[in-house]
Amino acid sequence: MHRNAELVRNFYAAFQQRDYRGMAACYHPAVKFSDEVFTDLEGAQASAMWQMLCERAKDLKIEFRDIEADASAGHAHWEAWYTFSATGRRVHNKIDARFEFREGKIIRHRDSFDFWAWASQALGPTGRLLGWSGFLKNRVRTQAARSLAAFLRERGRSDV
Repeated sequence: MHRNAELVRNFYAAFQQRDYRGMAACYHPAVKFSDEVFTDLEGAQASAMWQMLCERAKDLKIEFRDIEADASAGHAHWEAWYTFSATGRRVHNKIDARFEFREGKIIRHRDSFDFWAWASQALGPTGRLLGWSGFLKNRVRTQAARSLAAFLRERGRSDV
């Protein structure tokens, strides 16, 4: 197994344990992360997002597979089961991840998933009806950004 594949495996193994510090240790200080909800996070913002998700998760279960990586890039598939706190609805999200590496760390991390499928589960009828729309996606993104900003303020980390 290439050392970068092992790095990705370590990232998800830490996630399974809700070990956000272990996850952050896999990231380059200048990492850039993006997914369908959290867009364009850089450096400490990306690590703080994982910290927030790990700390708030009451019933999070993570599985991962199909990890492949070489010296410059890699990918993996992972799935998450959890209760979406805003609605109390159960979610099973299926995510494909792409990575780029620099200096033995993850420098770019892009997660992709079906937003409509996620919204249908997390938001119920509203998500099923509007999950395809840019309006709902932007609303969810705005709320996620506010939530992360509040999380950082609570910890006195407004500089991130």
